[in-house]
Amino acid sequence: MTEFLVKLFVKEYENTKETRVRARYGILSSCVGIFCNLLLFAGKWGIGVWMHSLAITADALNNLSDAASSIISFIGVKMASKPADREHPFGHGRIEYIAALIVSFLVMEVGINSLKSSVGKLLHPEPIVLEWIPFGLLVLSVCVKIWMFFFNRNIGRRIDSKVVLATAADSAGDVIVTGATILSALVCHFTSLQIDAVTGIAVSALVIWTGIRIAKDTLEPLIGQRPDPELYHQIQEMVESYEGIVGTHDLIIHNYGPNRSMASIHAEVPCDVSIETSHEIIDRIERDAARTRNLFLVIHMDPVEIHDEKVLAVKEKLKHVIDVLDERLTFHDFRLVNGQEQITLLFCVAVPFSYNREKTDRLIQQITRLMKEIDDRYQCVITIDRNYLEA
Repeated sequence: MTEFLVKLFVKEYENTKETRVRARYGILSSCVGIFCNLLLFAGKWGIGVWMHSLAITADALNNLSDAASSIISFIGVKMASKPADREHPFGHGRIEYIAALIVSFLVMEVGINSLKSSVGKLLHPEPIVLEWIPFGLLVLSVCVKIWMFFFNRNIGRRIDSKVVLATAADSAGDVIVTGATILSALVCHFTSLQIDAVTGIAVSALVIWTGIRIAKDTLEPLIGQRPDPELYHQIQEMVESYEGIVGTHDLIIHNYGPNRSMASIHAEVPCDVSIETSHEIIDRIERDAARTRNLFLVIHMDPVEIHDEKVLAVKEKLKHVIDVLDERLTFHDFRLVNGQEQITLLFCVAVPFSYNREKTDRLIQQITRLMKEIDDRYQCVITIDRNYLEA
């Protein structure tokens, strides 16, 4: 069914990296959610009025509120697809994260309401009467919500959408709560065990935790999370694949929404190559990154020595010293300035975030001392950088 709907309503459905295609996926997911929840609402409301059942009509209103999640998803995806403007030069992609955050609160609300009801039943237990028409409606509702969960999860993973995945989690929460209700009703009907309240409390806690986890996952890109290691290495490998690029470092990625990123990186180029030649290579890489990855990439050139054997020999000694101290450390921007009385070594060392000020100062002292043991003329000028992929 999912593939049928995608092929029917999403043009160019295979090109999920395109903003307009992502928007079509998101709108399809939202419209399906609105339709299914309104259908459940209408069916339950009609039967509830016919049977004069407050429980069924209340459950119908719950489905109506569930449609709000899909409406929020629709609005979020639609607004996030708006192009960049003067006030928002990097686009509106982060609105999708905000929409997902709102949905996470709705998921938590489902859990909190279920928790209140379960605690009330625990304090004031009531026998459960199994009526087959309401029971059949619950089963039908669970089946629809299970399908909606898998549908939204499939779509959310395809387009890497936080808000669609949050909507899937909302459906999963309904499945868990309603499924627990069905299980408790069956157990109470066929045995004398009254597990409704205890089961409800456990399920409510699970749903609330799911909402909290969605909120946490949604807030991280808004706050500024550690870059995805796979994307990090892909960008590095892409830049280093061009002839004339010796190496890269100091890659920083800023997320402005799914598939919308800005990045800056330092690219090492041979110091004996003309600036015009290296600049032409840099320009080509930046254009290719925008064209093939939808990535706004800014590259800083760092000229490095690749032929002078004396400089390379000292660089190799430094590499050995740093590897001995901590294999997680890397260094870059190495330069050597010869003098009559001393040889100045200038370089940057990238350290993990676990290095505090005291540990960093001690590292600088250790590197300086070990290099002086190799040659007393070595004078180190060290700049500390952060390795954004290390803890």
